[in-house]
Amino acid sequence: MRLFKRLLATTVLIVALLAVLAFLVMQLSTFGANPSGERLERIKRSPNYKNGSFQNLSPTAVIAENTSYWQTARDFFNKPKDNVPPAPLPSVKTDLKALPDNKTTVVWFGHSSYLIKSKGTTILADPVFSGNASPVSFFGSAYPGSNVYDVASMPTIDMLVLSHDHYDHLDFATIVKLIPKVKMFYTGLGVGAHLQRWGVPADRIVEFDWWDTQQLSPDIELTATPARHFSGRSLARGKTLWTSYVLNLHGDKLFLGGDSGYDTHFRKIGDKFGPFDLAILECGQYGEGWPDIHMFPEQTAQAALDLRAKALLPVHWAKFSLANHSWNEPVQRLLASEAAQGLDITTPRIGEPIIIGAANPKAAWWAF
Repeated sequence: MRLFKRLLATTVLIVALLAVLAFLVMQLSTFGANPSGERLERIKRSPNYKNGSFQNLSPTAVIAENTSYWQTARDFFNKPKDNVPPAPLPSVKTDLKALPDNKTTVVWFGHSSYLIKSKGTTILADPVFSGNASPVSFFGSAYPGSNVYDVASMPTIDMLVLSHDHYDHLDFATIVKLIPKVKMFYTGLGVGAHLQRWGVPADRIVEFDWWDTQQLSPDIELTATPARHFSGRSLARGKTLWTSYVLNLHGDKLFLGGDSGYDTHFRKIGDKFGPFDLAILECGQYGEGWPDIHMFPEQTAQAALDLRAKALLPVHWAKFSLANHSWNEPVQRLLASEAAQGLDITTPRIGEPIIIGAANPKAAWWAF
């Protein structure tokens, strides 16, 4: 009995120490901050916030019913060899500070980071330049060759647009370095709490609920639209809003998709705002175990059709391996899908400019 009590006391002590350690780790700046005060009160007034968290328009499971977290973790640590590229990715080094902008130009940096420039306005979306898509340096590393752009490469940013607070879209190290270069930050409800903790002044943050619109100038308008996903930088989910955007930019219309599983919202957005000159949609990091929160490539093509997109830029691939498929499977499946046959799909190298209505690169650069 005495031995049992000692073992029990030791176990309780270890658990308590681990709990304290976990609590201290979660106080690190990289994890951001939960919304509070007036920000939280505004969130509570949102029709998309129920029972203490934001909700999708349709019932959405992060993990499929027939999939366990243990199975997901096991598969993650048993990825196939072709889950990462066999050689550094090719890229194009574009001088972003001298980028022509007489026509709307888009430069993709791999995964979901890209820059848009048009007639003197520069927009940066979901920048991740730290080399990792996680709060720790040993997990979610960028592929060799995919990190040819960094914060120093960026020009002055008029609008930094953030889709949600996951690490592969909202990167602490990148944001902190970018603050002096960015005039205004635009994001979903609650994400401003992270930004303020990291040093962004409150008057440079605009937070959107779905369907909110900001007229930023006579010829620039940004509207937040629904996405089917989730949020969270710790164990708590749904404290901040995930979103897509409709961007009207000097006569061109772009859809900035963020992360989203396939659902009816694409058709609703297409009916309300389409057609789009370019849709930037996720195409990668999907899996049978989480079919509601990320699209399979065939669904990406269908979403572009639903949006009535004139051209499609597939993103969310070619930088990080956050799922178990081969690194270049997403683009191969997309191009082979039946729905894609009616689409103008652009597949630029990292750093290779897309000029809307003029130049849509299509080289199969990933075939190595």
